[in-house]
Amino acid sequence: MALAGKQVLITGGGSGVGADLARAFAGAGARVVIAGRRAEPLESLAATLPGALAVTADVTDEASTRAMFDAAGPCDIVIANAGAANSAPFHRVDLDHWNAMLAVNLTGTFLTLREGLLRMDGWGRLIAIASTAGLKGYRYVAPYAAAKHGVVGLIRSLALEVAKRPVTANALCPGFLDTEMTERSIANIMKKTGGDRAQALSALTASNPQARLVQPAEVSAAALWLCGAGSDAINGQAIAIAGGEI
Repeated sequence: MALAGKQVLITGGGSGVGADLARAFAGAGARVVIAGRRAEPLESLAATLPGALAVTADVTDEASTRAMFDAAGPCDIVIANAGAANSAPFHRVDLDHWNAMLAVNLTGTFLTLREGLLRMDGWGRLIAIASTAGLKGYRYVAPYAAAKHGVVGLIRSLALEVAKRPVTANALCPGFLDTEMTERSIANIMKKTGGDRAQALSALTASNPQARLVQPAEVSAAALWLCGAGSDAINGQAIAIAGGEI
């Protein structure tokens, strides 16, 4: 298999895109380490994947992130996928909301990739799961968009630092995904507008020229491509997976 002998660590690995990434990389022959704050979904998923390890960690905490890698051991591929999104009009964003969005989406990515790189010996891949919100603006999610723009900037700078090593750093930027997080967004839109689910879903998919949600498997396929043969020159990119939106 293409990634036999490689180890991949995936944060936010218990559900959504993280879980799909775990299954895809296991299917490609990699040994998978999935990390997150909730032990139950991590352990349930790990039990279905050969040789997989579940590690409870909080990527917003430096000591916890270091302990996560201590438990995992050296990783050839590190995917910073942990994230969260909350919406509010800008004038209603308080400092706690702002700090929470930056902590998990930007600081968590920084801590994960920094620690992964420190322990990476030889060939390696550093991948951040960002968002189209890192490439453009969206209403009502200014803190989230600011954090994801930060991730893209981090990746572009990091790529230049690792360019002379057999290591690459890239970001994947999906549009609205068919995941639990989007379902929460749909519920929030329904609550605020009084509309039904179809109307809320239409509002979210309107920005995608294909008029649909992006499937987690499409993100996983792109991540596998970044780790496959012929990907060595793909470095410092923010790749939109959004049906032509960007």
